[in-house]
Order: sequence, then C-alpha cells, then structure tokens
Amino acid sequence: MTLHPDIAKVLGGLPPSDGAPIDPVRARAAEQAQVPPPEERLPLHAVEDTTATTPSGEVPVRIYTPAEADSYGLLVYFHGGAFFSGSLDTHDGIARSLARETGHKVVSVGYSLAPEAAYPTALRECYGVVRWAADNGESLGWDGGNLAVAGDSSGGNFAAAVTAMARDDGFDRISHQVLLYPSVDLDFDTERYASLRDNAEGYGLETRALKPHNAFYLDSGADPADPLVSPIKREDLSGLPPALIVTAEYDPLRDEGELYGRRLEEAGVEVEVRRYGGATHGFLALFSWIPEYHAAFAEVSRFLGRG
Repeated sequence: MTLHPDIAKVLGGLPPSDGAPIDPVRARAAEQAQVPPPEERLPLHAVEDTTATTPSGEVPVRIYTPAEADSYGLLVYFHGGAFFSGSLDTHDGIARSLARETGHKVVSVGYSLAPEAAYPTALRECYGVVRWAADNGESLGWDGGNLAVAGDSSGGNFAAAVTAMARDDGFDRISHQVLLYPSVDLDFDTERYASLRDNAEGYGLETRALKPHNAFYLDSGADPADPLVSPIKREDLSGLPPALIVTAEYDPLRDEGELYGRRLEEAGVEVEVRRYGGATHGFLALFSWIPEYHAAFAEVSRFLGRG
C-alpha cells in the first residue's frame, strides 16, 4: 500500500537534513523538548521512578502499573534511539500504551547511552534489570507467569540480545520477546537487504543516516560481527522464547527484522511477524495516534495471552 497520508503529511513538513555531524547532547535535548507534560499522558493506576540494583550498578527504571490488581505479568521494555538517544521520558508513551493494552506491569529501563557509556555497559544493564525483575517479583506483584522483554528499534536489538544472554546463562524465566521494528544487523551494507535500497530516503529514517547514528555505539567497542551486537548473526537461535516481530513497510530496517523472524522459525522458535502497511520506522513512537497503528499494542496483548 502507499505511505499513510497522515504520515506523508508530517514527513512533507519536515525540513531537509543539513548534513551536519550529529551532536548527541543537542539531539537528546531536542527530543526532550518534545516530551508532552505529565497531564497530557495516558493515565494509568500508578507510575513510579526507582532504581534497579544490578551487577552493572544502579539502573534507573520507571514502573507502570496499568490498574489495581493483586498481581501482574511483567514486561521489561528497552527504548529505542540508536543507542545514543532516547530516554524514559521520550518513550514514556510506548511504555504506557504497553501497560494499558497488555495489563502487564511494565518496567522501562533507563540504560546508559553511548558514547559516554562504552559497549557493553547498556546491554549488561538491560539484562541486569530483567534478572532484577525476576528476583524482586514479590515486591513488583509478579504473578509468576509472563516475564516478557520488549524493545523498539535499537531497544529491539537489546531485547533480542538479552534473550540470547539469558539462554546462554541458563536463565529460563523470559517467556516472550517483542521486537518492534528492530535493528538486529549493524552491518549496513546496502546490498544485504532490499529495504535498505527501496526505503533509502523520504521516509523519516534514511539509510545514509544509519552509519552515523549507530557510530556512537559501534565506536564505543561494539563489533557488528558480534551476535550480541547484531543478533541476526547468532548461529544457534534455538531455545529462545517465542517472538513477535513488528515491522513497517517503509522502513530501511524492515527486511532484517523479517529475516530474523524466518531464522528464528527455522531454529524451532515460535514466531509471529507482522508488517504494518503504509508505516515508517518509529511509527509507535510517532504515529500511534493513528488507530490502525495503535492497534499494534493490542496485538502485543494478544501475543502475551491476554487478548
């Protein structure tokens, strides 16, 4: 299908890139300036900022409780932002919608950002928070059932890598992985995936921007050939938890996410891959006010077994 007209209108109003080098501090400040005030956010029963104690240190987390209940499934969420941007605030809307639609208590992770935090600091923090959630299930009101991980874009990279770390550690409590338009291959050779060419420009995230945006992470010590950096390069994908992979039709990263789904399926993992027509990368952060795209949160709920 064609690009959704509401998305096309927004993209058509954006100024062209000036090609200037990316300044992480300025980029983060610009994102923060777009965060809506608390009174305009989706209301939930409770939202609490706290810290998780992990082997990598104290990690900021924001805990979203959708409604008053005796117990909950848990979902640990990793925000996107090409490893150098994004925050608990910028992706607050996604976390709230995940909590509301799934009925799970959501633990959003404020992991350390590149380049200030070298690889693998952020990845270890994300995995540490998952272990912390399991260890503190009683205080979190965990029902002992679902302990899902989810992430969008680079957060989807972390979610995929965390499931692999858990499997290798013999930690078998992760029940589901939800990868939202994930970045799972940090080798940006444009010959590898047709979507890198077909969706190269004009759709928000542009192929030429992938290398400079991810350079902060890669230059901090992350090797694209390492399966913990590019999860699609892991040879043995067996034994990983069931996966829901959401992709966008007009996303340069579309094909790598869908190929990862096929590889998981070939390894015997239960997989659902859902491509959203007319959508672009980041549509849940930017365009979930469009009903057909907000429906992706209900799809996550169904996948987790509630809907």
